Amino acid sequence: MAAGQPAVPDFSLSLKLTQQTMKTPLILALALIAGSPVALAQQAEPAKPYVAPPWTYKTKQLNRAEIDALLAKPGQVLVLDVRRPDELITKGSFPVFLSVQTADVDKLAEYIPKERTLITVSNRAHRAGAVGDKLTARGFKVAGAAGSLDYEDQGGKVARITPPAPRAAAN
Repeated sequence: MAAGQPAVPDFSLSLKLTQQTMKTPLILALALIAGSPVALAQQAEPAKPYVAPPWTYKTKQLNRAEIDALLAKPGQVLVLDVRRPDELITKGSFPVFLSVQTADVDKLAEYIPKERTLITVSNRAHRAGAVGDKLTARGFKVAGAAGSLDYEDQGGKVARITPPAPRAAAN
């Protein structure tokens, strides 16, 4: 390089990276460190929209209007959320619900009131559909399955749960 000329970065290594090798996280990380324009362009690609797998349950998959109509009768309906606690915190749920994880539904079914119509809830309704089928077979009235994320995608609002602050250590 001649004296007085600005330094030009060498992108020859990063430009040789192919689309296939960019899928490898280590190579992507190295390319980002090197400032690869290819890696930076790939990073800016928009996320693909969610495409639901086929519905295979007997339980009806509820849309926002159906959920809102059911929630308008709080004395008759029970929202049964079958997700893990961490999912409830990160994804939100309906304002009032009974939380029974999918794996615990069978052993805790006796605590679920049979006189109420149930809306089973999960993130995208598939676990809720499976639990709805299971509860219907046990004699429960299940109106349908809902996904909290689907409900939000359709313009509905779910409640976000804020975890409590950690307790101060006792002296």
